[in-house]
Amino acid sequence: MTDAVELDALWDEFHRVVNMTSQELAAWLRVGDAGERSGPPPAEAAPSTGRHVLAILQKRRTDLTDDDIRTMYEVVDIVSAEEDGENGDGGPGAGDVRLRHRLMALGHDPLKPDH
Repeated sequence: MTDAVELDALWDEFHRVVNMTSQELAAWLRVGDAGERSGPPPAEAAPSTGRHVLAILQKRRTDLTDDDIRTMYEVVDIVSAEEDGENGDGGPGAGDVRLRHRLMALGHDPLKPDH
């Protein structure tokens, strides 16, 4: 289990990288479920992960399970890896619609301005 300080940092980082609201993510997942996505997601961005992210967004920090924490680490790692791969062309996903859609399935819209 993660200690309180580490969990606080994870919570903050997760909510930084998941920049879509629960309503935006739910709507996007419905679009994906309808088959309108422009390409299949990779295993790490499977629709079930997006639904798990949506469930986490609706929880309080004190209600997180070990599975929630694992998913939060996974999402942070995936999105951070894409941000680290940014090459200055307007942000990750700016030139790759399929990449943007895969990240959006995890709750991260790379074209959404920072807040």
